[in-house]
Amino acid sequence: MGASRRRIEPEVTGSPHYDGVFHNVLPGSTLAPGSTASMFKSLLTRGDRGKPQGVVPLAPVPPLTEAADLAATWLGHASALLEIDGHWILADPVWGDRVSPSPTVGPHRLHPVPMALEDLPRLDAVIISHDHYDHLDLPTVRALIASQSAPFFVPMGIGAHLRKWGVPEDRIVELGWNDSSKAGEITLTCTEARHFSGRGLKRDVTLWSSWSLAGPEHRVFFGGDTGYTPAFAEMGARLGPFDLTLLPIGAYGDQWPDIHMNPEQAWRAHGDLGGKIFMPIHWATFDLAFHTWAEPIERLLVAGNPKSIVAPPPGGRVLVSSPPAVTRWWAGL
Repeated sequence: MGASRRRIEPEVTGSPHYDGVFHNVLPGSTLAPGSTASMFKSLLTRGDRGKPQGVVPLAPVPPLTEAADLAATWLGHASALLEIDGHWILADPVWGDRVSPSPTVGPHRLHPVPMALEDLPRLDAVIISHDHYDHLDLPTVRALIASQSAPFFVPMGIGAHLRKWGVPEDRIVELGWNDSSKAGEITLTCTEARHFSGRGLKRDVTLWSSWSLAGPEHRVFFGGDTGYTPAFAEMGARLGPFDLTLLPIGAYGDQWPDIHMNPEQAWRAHGDLGGKIFMPIHWATFDLAFHTWAEPIERLLVAGNPKSIVAPPPGGRVLVSSPPAVTRWWAGL
């Protein structure tokens, strides 16, 4: 069989969480028992409540040349450009219009990407949390292969996707939970999450993760997509405290309480991690649940301390040393 048609399998040997599929440390369900009927009812009655009622404002991304000591630009959903001790790290980059295996069916972007891929600075690393379509986007990866030279740091098994898509072997760093590697002076540790994985019909054959990013002076925690887990407290004690946490606050629902945090749980996780400044992610860009569009951020501001929360519009860059006050740019949408 020719190399172009060779089947590429995930490399998952040696993981204590794998027995043919990966498992969460804290068992849970992707769909709560007895919730099927309520889910179908919600699907039929949801309407457009998960979409904004107007145009989502975008913040113009300034020209990016030299990375700051600690800053973050939220690019929408879970995508963020991080600046840590002079290094550039891109997290869960998704530039596609639709997070679906189909170009015509599935959740569509609710606002444009606030910057072009070609305007990214020279990256030191790209991190991926898991292989769901709203976190791992094939067209974006292919564009990054051509325009960047940075390695992709991914949980175990996701290297199979990248190899199939043409990412060179020397640009793939595949890690299990608690494994670490380096990009320049930044130590990247693949950390536990409570979620699941899968593209198409295969589920849980690749690992899901969060990420600890530690530079000489600053530490950032990237949550990706996860349900609440007591492991956050252990990670905070071992790897923190964190100057900045980026944690998911949207796409929660009573029907899947184990795999997506609600805003109150996200604020609790921020505290468990010893977080100082909290940037909410995983909301506003794709309609993936049954709550209203702005409910996640409004609930977060009630649950948490607004002085410790930064919530810029997509494209907004935050210098963590001087965090801006929340402006409620989403009001009226």
